[in-house]
Amino acid sequence: MTNIAVVAHAAGDLRIEDVPEPAPGPDVAVVAIAYGGICGSDLHYWQHGAAGASVLREPMILGHEVVGTVLVPAADGSGPGRGAEVAVHPLTPHGDGVTPWPQDRPNLAPASTYLGSAMHLPHTQGAFAQRVALPSRMLRTLPAGLDLRTAAVAEPAAVAWHGLGQAGDVRGLAVAVIGGGPIGQLVAAVARHHGARSIAVTDLQPLPLALAARRGARAIDARDADAIGALYADVVVESSGTVQGLASAISAAAPGGTVVMLGLQRAGDVPVPIATAIVRELRLVGSLRFAGELDPVLAALADGSLDVDGIVTHALPLAQTAEAFGIAADPSRSGKVLLDLRG
Repeated sequence: MTNIAVVAHAAGDLRIEDVPEPAPGPDVAVVAIAYGGICGSDLHYWQHGAAGASVLREPMILGHEVVGTVLVPAADGSGPGRGAEVAVHPLTPHGDGVTPWPQDRPNLAPASTYLGSAMHLPHTQGAFAQRVALPSRMLRTLPAGLDLRTAAVAEPAAVAWHGLGQAGDVRGLAVAVIGGGPIGQLVAAVARHHGARSIAVTDLQPLPLALAARRGARAIDARDADAIGALYADVVVESSGTVQGLASAISAAAPGGTVVMLGLQRAGDVPVPIATAIVRELRLVGSLRFAGELDPVLAALADGSLDVDGIVTHALPLAQTAEAFGIAADPSRSGKVLLDLRG
């Protein structure tokens, strides 16, 4: 039996290859992966051999946005049983013995590992494989009525849920989202779920703008500085991870508003119109991954209150991985792209 996986070896060197069959353990289950969402970090490992400070130093299976079915449950009975359809929480929190961190915010643990991450050596192997071994604590049984394809956006939706949560309660507020990629679209979806009064989404590309408009948001060309500056949003979520996006987020915020920095900026110094933030008494807050948000996201996807219709634009089979990564890297052609790893 072969177990085919998507393995990054170096910048530009992405291979589809056979990997060892996973083994279950006392608290480890074997999961047949159904779908995997291609994340920006996966694209960075493929294109640049690094995602920020995480540099490839050995071959690594990509992928952390995954759902599947339990083939072999954990022997100690700690996780879902055989046949259970599950989503995966990819974080393993670890302290480094030196840096203090709030224990109720495991996403901030300084030495944490994440599926498909090259931050540490050996790397934390990801889950873009037909079968993977995963700790049972990572597995969340899908609620009744939630199909695997829809659940495949649960991990990035949890990132969006956590990011918007950094601004507090947005019910009745005006929310703006800078950057209409998959995360930005999911932030807009979460804002609607949370009762925002109005939602605006900016982007450079026609496709995400059209998707945002179709999903009920006001769509604004990211080059239209006047329109962005006239938003006066109570909450602005910067999801583009660009320097200009952060400047636009500050420009879009109303006096007394909150800017959530969800998109990861480049390393080093970043020019910011900080004087505007000061005189408007803006609150600038960061957001990193997520903690306990996966469970409410799955519940909201299951009952339909979190509407993600149209955000997934492509689902390609494992044999078309190269094409899938190329499409995912082109925001003019795609929203969220899934790999179908069944086979």
